[in-house]
Amino acid sequence: MTAEQREQIIIMLNQGHGYKKIAAVLGISQNTVKSCMKKLKNSPQNETDFCKACGKKIDQIEGRKRIIFCCRECRQKWWNSHLDQVQQKAIYSFTCAHCGKEFTAYGNDHRKYCSRQCYIDERFH
Repeated sequence: MTAEQREQIIIMLNQGHGYKKIAAVLGISQNTVKSCMKKLKNSPQNETDFCKACGKKIDQIEGRKRIIFCCRECRQKWWNSHLDQVQQKAIYSFTCAHCGKEFTAYGNDHRKYCSRQCYIDERFH
């Protein structure tokens, strides 16, 4: 594939054309178009990106994983405001050993109490 074909693929994708139409226009296979896009997405980026939360410039370092947040605070702020996109797989349901209340916990399958207060009441009173 030539550099011109790669440029044409990018231009046509930005115009909203699909892989099938691009392949037909350029006379190459649809899988070639897909693999070209995959290579472009996975190529090392030496460009500046912007933080997903605050919009601050982020300089990407070649050879390292691409970062999308400028700091820990921005990452936490963004994920806390986009809880629908979090894929929590380790959610467990329990019954509190002190008050009998049903509760759920993320990431800890050995919980016994729904709160610290229930733990203190059960243990020390």
